This record gives sequence, structure tokens and C-alpha cells, in this order.
Amino acid sequence: MGVGYIRIRCAHVELNLPSCNPRTGACIRGERFVPVKIMDVAGLIPGASQGRGLGNKFMDDLRQADVLIHVVDAAGSTDPEGRPVRPGSFDPVEEVKLIQAEIDEWFWGVVKKLWETKIQRSLHSTVDQVDLLARSLSGLSIRKQHIVEALREVDLESKNLKNWSLDDVRSFSLAVRRLSKPIVIAANKIDVPEASENVRRLVEVFGKESVVPVSSLAELLLRKLAADGVVEYLPGDPSFRVVDEKKLSGQYKRALELIEESVLRVYGSTGVQSLLNKAVFEVLRLIPVYPVEDANKYTDHHGNVLPDVYLVPWGTTAKELAYMIHTDLGEGFLYAINARTKERVGEDYQLKYGDVIKVVSAKSRR
Repeated sequence: MGVGYIRIRCAHVELNLPSCNPRTGACIRGERFVPVKIMDVAGLIPGASQGRGLGNKFMDDLRQADVLIHVVDAAGSTDPEGRPVRPGSFDPVEEVKLIQAEIDEWFWGVVKKLWETKIQRSLHSTVDQVDLLARSLSGLSIRKQHIVEALREVDLESKNLKNWSLDDVRSFSLAVRRLSKPIVIAANKIDVPEASENVRRLVEVFGKESVVPVSSLAELLLRKLAADGVVEYLPGDPSFRVVDEKKLSGQYKRALELIEESVLRVYGSTGVQSLLNKAVFEVLRLIPVYPVEDANKYTDHHGNVLPDVYLVPWGTTAKELAYMIHTDLGEGFLYAINARTKERVGEDYQLKYGDVIKVVSAKSRR
């Protein structure tokens, strides 16, 4: 388990406040870094859906995920078993296809088992069909909205579950996997010349919206040199600035030149920050909101300015946010205040990107 950070322009800049006081993450030069949980899972190999290698452990980890990031060697220097090979000797497009097929087969296996052992037994109950599917698949971190969208996608909205064939179950399974466990491809090692053509092919096959060119090596070096005070660099920046030439050895100087020439000028960044931001904002479609207790000073009860950022789905209401903060606030919800406009909003108000919100409740947090 680890923590990554998505990057946004902090609301304190737009509000003309001198600074903010993040309780988690950081705010550097007006850029807010908001923590997100990341799980590094065991390497997946062909046959994992049948338990080969660490397949069962890997697949069980996937149950908890909201989005999957598949780190693929775009230079083609790693085979499906994870062994190093000569750059350009393995096709990353085929690797992605293999891994996605394994994930789909595992998912289908789980859904099929649930269908046979749980769902079919409840077909004669009075429970709504969507609710029945959502309840049965909740262990896979599948939400009701995923169920609704999957049924629509495979044209099974109006077909009674009693009349579903196994082909229908499989079609539904594949659709709900794509919706509940979307995959973003991190095309890593773009600093290696052989990666260029493979990145183009990955985009061609899987779509630009699913592929992010990445150089984890370049990001690692830039962060190390920034921590050592050699360069000025923030994750996601399109460039860096050398601030201490005396600390810059010849080896590092040449490495920085290569990063600038082969990564930053070509791709615009190392891709690591872009990858996390894409996963959170474009794939999961989350938005940042700032809950506060003082709508005039934008602070909590300790006087901290914009201390928290919540990442919530598009369509989240003010009352739903109250429940996210604390159950008591949700249960006693009266209204909320949009701190930017000072307007009072009701429980059905849908939060917007960057909203600063004060919840007014009949119950205080315990």
C-alpha cells in the first residue's frame, strides 16, 4: 500500500488568500497535492486467472480497486514473465492484450460463480433486479451505477434475469468489469528509443484516452535532484531549472540533458503526474471540493485555511458530502453555504469542481 498525489491548482490562489494549511498532502507554489491510495499488486502473468503464479493474490487485490493502472514496458525489454530481454524484442501491445484477457477471464469466473450460487437462488424474490445484482456483486466494489450502465451497454435493461443465458451473463460481466475496473495504460520507459514506435501503436490499438507515455526513471531522478536542492521541479512540470550547478556532477548533467531532449521536449512531462490525474479526474470522474466550517474565512474551527480536499464523484450532492464528512452532519443536515458566492444551497445542490462548502447541521460532529 502506498500514497500518490494528484495535482490541482489550489483554491486559495483563486480566492486571493495568502496561503492554505493542508492537513494532508501539500501546497507548493499554489499547486495542491492531494493524497490518493495506491496498491501495488503482484505481477500478473498469463494463466493467472487459473491461479498460475501469484494470480489468486493478484486477482483478490483487484476487488478493492476503483481504477487499474497497467504499467507496461513500452520499450519491449520485458517478457510476459517479467524477465528482462533486449529492447524492442517483445511487443507491449500483446502484453496489454494478454493481461486484459486475464483480468476479464477472472472477472467472468467470479461473476459466473455468483450467478450460479447466489443470484439464481434469489430470482423469485421481490427484490428489484438491479438491486439484486448490485448486492450480489458488492464484494467486487461494484456500485449500482455500474450495474445500470452495464445493463444499458449490453441491451439487457428490459430482459428479466430469469431469461438470461450464460452468454448474457458473460456479456454483462465484461461490460461491468470495464465500467467498475477501468484500465489506464502507463506506457513506461519512453526514455528508451525503442519505446517511441510502441507508444504510437499502443495509442492506435487502445486509444489515446487510455494510454499515458511515462518515464518513471526520469521522474525518479528529477525528484531526487529536487530533494537535494540541485534542481527546481514539481511533479507534473513540463521543465526543470538547475539551481545549484556545483552539486551537479557530469553524470547527472548528461542525464538531465537526455531527460530534457528525449522526454520533456517530446512528451511534455515525465507522465507520472499526468497518469495519476487522468486516473482520478478523467477515468473516475472525481472532482475536488473543500469543506470548511467558516464560510467567510475559509477555515476549520482551528483557523486552518482550506485544510481538506475531498475527491467526490460528479453529481455528488451537498447532503452526500455532509455524510462523507461525518454521519452526524448528514443526519442533521439543514443546508450548506457555497463559500465562494455566500449563497445558501439545499441538500440536492450538486457540487462543482473546486467548490468551497460549509455544511450547516442540527447535529455537530462528535
